[in-house]
Amino acid sequence: MNNITVTSPLLPPLEELTPYLEDIWSRKWLTNNGYYHQLLEKELCSYLGVDYISLFSNGTLALITALQALDLKGEVITTPYSFVATSHAILLNNLKPVFVDIDPNNFNLDPTKIEEAITEHTSAILPVHVYGNPCDHESIQRIADKHGLKVIYDAAHAFGVTKDGVSILNWGDLSILSFHATKAYSTIEGGAIVCHTKEMKEKLDRLKNFGYESETEISMLGFNAKMNEVQAAFGLATLNHIDKAISIRNNIAKIYREKISQIKGLSYLTPPEGVKFNDSYFPIFVNEQEFGMSRDELYFKLKENNILSRRYFYPLITSFDFYNNNLSIKKHSLDISKKISDSVICLPIHHSLTNDNIERILKCL
Repeated sequence: MNNITVTSPLLPPLEELTPYLEDIWSRKWLTNNGYYHQLLEKELCSYLGVDYISLFSNGTLALITALQALDLKGEVITTPYSFVATSHAILLNNLKPVFVDIDPNNFNLDPTKIEEAITEHTSAILPVHVYGNPCDHESIQRIADKHGLKVIYDAAHAFGVTKDGVSILNWGDLSILSFHATKAYSTIEGGAIVCHTKEMKEKLDRLKNFGYESETEISMLGFNAKMNEVQAAFGLATLNHIDKAISIRNNIAKIYREKISQIKGLSYLTPPEGVKFNDSYFPIFVNEQEFGMSRDELYFKLKENNILSRRYFYPLITSFDFYNNNLSIKKHSLDISKKISDSVICLPIHHSLTNDNIERILKCL
């Protein structure tokens, strides 16, 4: 087995955080677009290769605000193979989600299924870069341009992902990031919206601050979604380690692929050519007939051995009673989504995983 030396912890060292916290305390500026908030936006723009970024207290509020900022009406086409925040954000904007099936090869929204779901009420497409794997942006954008639709990418998993050397966060009208503690890059809780113009950045900044235009004027209906200074400082400290952290994840994923390719009945996601992957997740897919055990049997067997995997995404969004019983929500054929959801397990992958951990996981499989 290739040797992995874990030199970067899951969290930035405490001694690295202390100067930030002491400086925040001395400045007495804890939130509301403070010094570290502004600095993190600047550093993230540089690191990610984007023009404008607006920080949020979490990714869900960022997604809700993105949909609001584009003044959408009617229906939004999206995927059932995602976390519920994707579709919740649509509903919380008084929009109607329209669920379309996924591509069996990359698990993203299938562009060939989008047009049949478009109606006179459709205003946008909300695809997800599932596991950080880039969507078929060119096909999606062609459809959007043809029908005059907005495109908002849920890029919660896609921090630092590039295709042919260019950030995929520059695609579409807006892209949304999550900086939750489970992600490759974290501000503990947090999120962001990537946009293309100064005017949109200013609008997003107003929306996340109650709609304030100035000290004495409110120009729109906003709410409180601002990132505070402690979150921003944590993000700056974490940014110092992110390249090493992603490199370790890439190495772990490489070992997983080498070994799992030898196990009959298990398959995995392969990054497309030209894509720099962050390996935020490592999903495998269980063929019960060939593997000799169902996905759920394997999941609980791993759990018995104190290996905490995750059936992600399971169940489908449309399988939750809240969505399944809502007859006003449109669902097209979702056979592929259901098949993938019933076979997926995400193995442990993070930059503090040791060689012994990896060997034990693979031995159990």
